[in-house]
Amino acid sequence: MDFCGDVTMEAAIFFPLLLLIQQPLALNAYCPTDCSCANPQSIFCSERLSPSVPQELPRNVKYLYLFQNGIEALSSEDFSGLDQLEMLDLSQNKLSELPGRAFEHLATLRNLDLSSNQITHIAEHSFSGLAILERLYLFDNRIESIHPAAFQGLERLLELKLQKNLLTVLPELHLPKLLLLDLSFNRIPPPGLSDLSTPNLESLKLAGLGLATLNEELLRNLANLRELDVSHNQLHVVPQAISKARGLTGLNLAANPMGKLRREDLQDLTSLQQLDLSALKLLGFPEGFQDLFPRLVMLTAAENPFNCVCELAWLPGWLQSRKMSLGQPEKTRCHFPPRNAGKELSSMKFLDFGCPATTAASSIIISSTAKLLLLTTPSEATPAPPELLPSDKPSVMADGDAPVTFQPSPSSTVQDPTVAPLCPNGGACQLEPQAPSECTCLLGASESCCETQEESLEVVEIPTVTSTPNKPDIVARESTSTAIQLDLHRYVDARPRIRGIRLTYWNLSGPDKRPMLLNLPTSYVKYTLRGLQPNSTYYICATPHGEPSAEGQNSCTEASTTISQQHLFSEQPIKESHMTTALAVTLATVLVVLLVAIIMGVACYLHRRREKGHKEPDLGEPSPLELEGVKPFMDNGMLLQKHPEILASLAQNGAECEIPLSPEQFPGNNNMATTKPSYF
Repeated sequence: MDFCGDVTMEAAIFFPLLLLIQQPLALNAYCPTDCSCANPQSIFCSERLSPSVPQELPRNVKYLYLFQNGIEALSSEDFSGLDQLEMLDLSQNKLSELPGRAFEHLATLRNLDLSSNQITHIAEHSFSGLAILERLYLFDNRIESIHPAAFQGLERLLELKLQKNLLTVLPELHLPKLLLLDLSFNRIPPPGLSDLSTPNLESLKLAGLGLATLNEELLRNLANLRELDVSHNQLHVVPQAISKARGLTGLNLAANPMGKLRREDLQDLTSLQQLDLSALKLLGFPEGFQDLFPRLVMLTAAENPFNCVCELAWLPGWLQSRKMSLGQPEKTRCHFPPRNAGKELSSMKFLDFGCPATTAASSIIISSTAKLLLLTTPSEATPAPPELLPSDKPSVMADGDAPVTFQPSPSSTVQDPTVAPLCPNGGACQLEPQAPSECTCLLGASESCCETQEESLEVVEIPTVTSTPNKPDIVARESTSTAIQLDLHRYVDARPRIRGIRLTYWNLSGPDKRPMLLNLPTSYVKYTLRGLQPNSTYYICATPHGEPSAEGQNSCTEASTTISQQHLFSEQPIKESHMTTALAVTLATVLVVLLVAIIMGVACYLHRRREKGHKEPDLGEPSPLELEGVKPFMDNGMLLQKHPEILASLAQNGAECEIPLSPEQFPGNNNMATTKPSYF
């Protein structure tokens, strides 16, 4: 028996197992309590709920994440000995101040994130010792003041984010390598040329500062500027200063009270690739808008009350032919006219805009004579003009497709002066005098539009760009009049590392389009939205909770609630009750008018009777009867009345019976004597 051989074999098996066991033990030995360490150089501490920085950190750590820990104070001893640290994340804690020289031991630090704390002031030596710092994030704090020398020594700083603070004064920034500066949503005045000594600045964000204009000298001096954000300000027109920054590739004008754009304000921005025109109260776009930005790849025009009539019919076809991305298409909808209200603008067809019947076009290019003849074949709704008969095989427009229109080149030799030549694959042909024709083609196309072959005849087909929407990760399974059930299985399965789901939904059919927010755990793979409006369309989006929005992390869908049965069956009775109520009100009004008229008539009649009754007797010459001592039958306005005794006697004796008259029976007779008075 070979004992040595057995020992060698056992050692060969035992030592690798021992190394595998010791490796996680070694990692755990360097990992602080309540933290996770994928390797000794990366420590991830989230939600430790401790007021201080963890102690006994390994000296070779490079990436230290301490966000959402509840840290309330810092000291220079917290980071002593960490001479290899490059990334320090202290965001979402409870820091209210930064003591001087707190980071002086971190000579190798490149990224410092102090966002979403409660910091109120930045002292002179808050960032001392950070000689090679490249990114400094201070946004979403309560910073009211910054010492003028706070950023001195940060010569290599590339990004500085100060948005969402309470700053009233901006210190002079002398940062020669700064590329990004975000000052949005503060209380500072518009920055001037002396405020920013940043010659290499590429991105400047000035949103929410209440700006009514921009400093033209500042933008002219920022020759390297590529991105400008002036959203959420008080700009009524596009500032002329923006035209000085001709190198801009991104411009955000969203949420300004403009109402209308002018072509001349945008015509110099030919390098734009991204343009945000959201919430400008636009009804449409200026004439020739589609020709202003040859390099545009992303257009955002959400939350505008677009008037979707024929003048806007070019937009969907233009977006498709340019293969352009439309930002927030679910919020880019028509408001007018009523037949188009609520429709997504990008999905509308040409005929939806109410344009008059037009002709479909196919292009025939005659290159030997450098003349291009556009032959059109009429649709069934338009009679054919006689000059267009040579077209034997016209292209037929599918129902609902938009005919393509082209602007003429002033120097081109075109048979029809109202149109310009076509290029293959949606390009634009440019014909210049005494120069070969060239075609400006889309990305991925490189053909020439005007061939030089003798008597060549080419028919250019205009391709139809179709897009197949991706299946959403959230699905509306069941709907009632007030609830929509969502299936979130696909969304959670595709994102196994998210900690929660943030649901945002809007009512696209009602007047109140404010978003509603819900936070759900990942265990809620089925959730029912309740308390919704009947017969309404809702736009629902899911994003990871507690994480920044990133490409591919959002998923949206549309769902509609059903019509309420109570509303359906009660609609007709409600209409009938409304009619009955209106009729009752009308009849009541008529009766009141008649009653008032009757009362006024009776009052007038009684008033006249009363005037006649109180009229004074005539004091003129006495009548013959008065001279004889007999008054008329009227006395004091009262008719002669027969006594009941007389009427009874008449009834007994008959009509021919005479009854002697006595003075007592006629109180109206004032002659008390039975003999005639003597006036002589």
